[in-house]
Amino acid sequence: MRKIIPAWIRIPAAMLLLIAVLEYAIDSEGYALVEYPVLIPVLLMALLFLIALEIILNAIENIMFQTLDAEAKERYMRTREERLKKFDLKRLYHKAMGSRPISEERDLELDHNYDGIKELDNTLPPWWLYSFYASIIFAAGYLAYYHLLDGANQYDELETELAEARIAVEEYKKNAPDLVDAESVVVLTDAADLDSGNAIFQSNCMACHAPDGGGGIGPNLTDEHWILGGGIKNVFHTISEGGRAGKGMVAWKSTLKPTEIQQVASYVLSLQGSSPASPKEAEGDVWVEE
Repeated sequence: MRKIIPAWIRIPAAMLLLIAVLEYAIDSEGYALVEYPVLIPVLLMALLFLIALEIILNAIENIMFQTLDAEAKERYMRTREERLKKFDLKRLYHKAMGSRPISEERDLELDHNYDGIKELDNTLPPWWLYSFYASIIFAAGYLAYYHLLDGANQYDELETELAEARIAVEEYKKNAPDLVDAESVVVLTDAADLDSGNAIFQSNCMACHAPDGGGGIGPNLTDEHWILGGGIKNVFHTISEGGRAGKGMVAWKSTLKPTEIQQVASYVLSLQGSSPASPKEAEGDVWVEE
């Protein structure tokens, strides 16, 4: 028997709805069906269930229809046909387009006739008219909001989003210490950080600067003289990027993490004013923080 909505539309629509529900309910970074392939057999089972349910319901309807007498069958079919007419796709299409049947086109003909080509006086489709009216209302609202009430335009929204992004980046940097650089670095004074800095120094730096920082191949780190500038920013940059080309310290940024460079730089600064066993003669200039 004919249905208002045929099975070939109902079943795919139900499957699409089920997939949408799964995608919404399951937390995933991308598509749930891609991240969880086990869902595919579940969907196949659901499809088989829908097909079986459709067959069973059709069989039940046919059996019940056969139990009716002739008058009841005729009344049932008449009611069904009237209901189907309301949802006839062709009828709905003509209604949406505002067109007239071909049999009535002769009444719409105008006097224009060019080489057998005639013009019809059809009205505009309702969907087009309603869209046009909606665009007028939208344009009035747009004009009032952006030009009369000084609503936020795309440039304002961009500036707002950029400001929010900068704040988010700063917050992220606070919680991600390995993103520290020469501009954001600060001196660490916690004993645990200085102990870690000392361990890094003894493993990597003592060969050139002596275990107590008094200097050897490298300069003395305990006096006030600095070749490339003192202070946490300069020391961090020197350790990270290396010293003078050709004769200075190698760059440690590929070996040490930013947090480790910050720790060893803070430890180096803590050696200021100490008394090494064999201090090397001062090199560079006295550095004063501006």
